[in-house]
Amino acid sequence: MDQPDVLVYLMTGFLDSGKTQFLKFTLEQDYFQIPGTTLLILCEEGEEEYGAAGLKRYNIAVERVESQEELTEEYLRALDEKHHPERVVVEYNGMWKVSDFENLKLPEGWGIEQKLTTVDASTFQMYLTNLKPLFVEMVRGSELVLFNRCSDIKPLAGYRRSVKVVSPQAEVIFEDEKGEVENIFENDVPYDLDAPIVEIRPEDYGIWYVDMMERPDQYKGKVVEYTAKVLKPRTFPAKMFLPGRMAMTCCADDTSFLGYVCRSSYASKLKPGQWVKIRARIGFAKMSVYRGTGPVLEAEHVELADPIEELVYFN
Repeated sequence: MDQPDVLVYLMTGFLDSGKTQFLKFTLEQDYFQIPGTTLLILCEEGEEEYGAAGLKRYNIAVERVESQEELTEEYLRALDEKHHPERVVVEYNGMWKVSDFENLKLPEGWGIEQKLTTVDASTFQMYLTNLKPLFVEMVRGSELVLFNRCSDIKPLAGYRRSVKVVSPQAEVIFEDEKGEVENIFENDVPYDLDAPIVEIRPEDYGIWYVDMMERPDQYKGKVVEYTAKVLKPRTFPAKMFLPGRMAMTCCADDTSFLGYVCRSSYASKLKPGQWVKIRARIGFAKMSVYRGTGPVLEAEHVELADPIEELVYFN
């Protein structure tokens, strides 16, 4: 796919999540300076404002959108003809569906280069509870998710998992008033990784699933035991299956099956939909199902089990 002539940076986040502050800082950095005009499309008014002097210094043209109905393909083409921008930055309204913008036909030569999301950690749980579908759209496909105002907020690891289950590729950063918060994930799991057999309780499955994706070196060679539902993709060999659980990433209609590949001589006897208790040693290998390297569980014991709650949680 050809590189677009005009790079579009899509900035998402709820009101007062720090979008403007982050963009002001970024637009002023040397690495972000280019010849020509940067078009800044503002879709909401927050507490922070862009100073006129700074806009002129960095050759930034500002256009404000008062309602979502204004943000049309025709409107964007008109802005392209008016400003002939070299780059476009969109500070999107947190209450509008991000997919509405992503589905717009952009002017010729424009293309979304990067999607970034800011989150106010002090209000994150409230928004996640009440506006989860909007939040999921914000972070899905984001390259960077920045949590700010993280002072006295615990556990931040749970916030990270809420992002990673939707966008595994996203870089997740936490900041307080002093800057980036580091070393917040060490030993932040509810099971004993040093035990001879690491028992993953049903309520901790989501935590284990995401943490192993994030920190594979901590799990290589470990023996785990957990209960899961059997899935048998048609492309899998006879001695391989996919034990896992369902996760509601957005709403009841938006669920995903989360599981890691398991090798077992018992696999050919299993039927899709059965529940099993597994004890397996964790390894890593390149597999097409991962489109790269991912966990491969070498089963030491597999037995049928009673069903448990199918939905997974990540906090």
